[in-house]
Amino acid sequence: MESSILPAIIRLRASANSFLSQFEPLVLVVAPLITFLVAQIVQSFIQVVHEKGFKATLIGFIMTWVKLVPGVKSYIDAEKQKVVDKLQSSGKSSRDGWRTELPSSGLGNRVLEQMKNEKEKDAAWQGKCSGTVYIGGNESEGHFSLINEACSMFAHTNPLHLDVFKSVVRFEAEVVAMTAALLGSKEKASGGQICGNMTSGGTESILLAVKSSRDYMKANKNITCPEMIIPESAHSAYDKAAQYFKIKLWRVPVNKEFQADVKAIKKYINKNTILIVGSAPGFPHGIIDPIEELGELALSYRICLHVDLCLGGFVLPFARKLGYPIPPFDFSVQGVTSISADVHKYGLAPKGTSIVLYRNHEIRKHQFVAVTEWSGGLYVSPTIAGSRPGSLIAGAWAAMLSLGQEGYLEHTREIMEASKRLQNGVKEIPELFMIGRPDMTIVAFGSNVIDIFEVNDLLSSKGWHLNPLQRPNSIHICVTLQHVPIVDNFLKDLKDSVQIVKQNPGPISGGLAPIYGAAGKIPDRGMVNELLVDYMDNAC
Repeated sequence: MESSILPAIIRLRASANSFLSQFEPLVLVVAPLITFLVAQIVQSFIQVVHEKGFKATLIGFIMTWVKLVPGVKSYIDAEKQKVVDKLQSSGKSSRDGWRTELPSSGLGNRVLEQMKNEKEKDAAWQGKCSGTVYIGGNESEGHFSLINEACSMFAHTNPLHLDVFKSVVRFEAEVVAMTAALLGSKEKASGGQICGNMTSGGTESILLAVKSSRDYMKANKNITCPEMIIPESAHSAYDKAAQYFKIKLWRVPVNKEFQADVKAIKKYINKNTILIVGSAPGFPHGIIDPIEELGELALSYRICLHVDLCLGGFVLPFARKLGYPIPPFDFSVQGVTSISADVHKYGLAPKGTSIVLYRNHEIRKHQFVAVTEWSGGLYVSPTIAGSRPGSLIAGAWAAMLSLGQEGYLEHTREIMEASKRLQNGVKEIPELFMIGRPDMTIVAFGSNVIDIFEVNDLLSSKGWHLNPLQRPNSIHICVTLQHVPIVDNFLKDLKDSVQIVKQNPGPISGGLAPIYGAAGKIPDRGMVNELLVDYMDNAC
């Protein structure tokens, strides 16, 4: 056998040498290198097309080359700056007079008077903002006053010092446990190990859940190139998490009901998938995703499922008790591995309080960071922040205990009824259509007859602050206790604004409708990204 192979190899070698002898040695060296580079470029191109789609890739490629033309990039940058200045209304002029260094002499108690003066310049938000402020009434009485006093009492505390501020440590543990009980920890299906921590807000809760899921899946399935799949209605915090933690993010279109499309998500699952996501409800349209189906999908592929309850965590459990048809959404659903829930929204706690929960301690341990080689000593921290304001934890504890289940039930009844009144009022305006069928307190609507962003500009001129949306172009209002007494006022202003736009279409002076409309139509999403980054760079 060997005697027949060896001559064949020798003949093949001689034939190859004879063929290659007709080429210059330099060509023989350079050709493989060029072939390798071309193969790498083609592979990269195919990967980008796979991730972004052929159209987006082609547009991005064309725009990159167009910007190389002399004068084009400077023109585009100048036009972008105009849009940024427009978004900021008065541009940088609003910063005139802002302090840039410490005063030579301290103001003492006079600083409080100056703060009151500055606060008077804020927009009139009482009852006029979508979401934003969830507590009812005014700042000088009732629940507002209670929260302010609780926060002031613990303004100096920090739960990082477990052995010093034992009261705040207890408050956090109890807030987490009470929230977990609302979200299925007492159900047998939960497994009885629900645990978690308080965070600074929904974004941090989501960031921690994604980070923990990534590291948990690496430890258990050795996934080193992690990917996660989310519906396009999922919160932008997942995009932030993907950038921070180097996770490939797939955004999947929603179904006709504006819910997460389980079948579409399933198509994207592969060996690198660590996490899929559902919302209860989603921020844009207030619609609950099919959490049970997502749970079954997560279980079958042995991957994590995070449920975003930042809006619904302190409404859905009570809405269900009030008889509303709320589908399963919490740890009673097998397959749910983590949940985020904001206490500073419908939990009526001070701003900067949220909860991240995990099905068990094995997952949560991947949230923590422990340092053993620091000269400052041994260090371990549960959340992104090291030091945390004990005042906010105390405020959340005070909010939950002061209200109790009866208080939350009553508030949920009020906002759910106000939301239904608002939905019915929108449906009576023939020029508008509702986005899906909201399950909770967000009412989103658009129009096929008029420019909905022009309507939004008119509402803004009347003092309302709503949220403009895309895919489809629409706006929404998130109903809070602030809106309960003024639903009829809003509907009147909405009807009037619709008729004005219908009779006199076109942007109003100072309105942002042209910018929102153009941003939705710009095919190069990279340019829109640059606009947003430039805006933020100028704003903060």
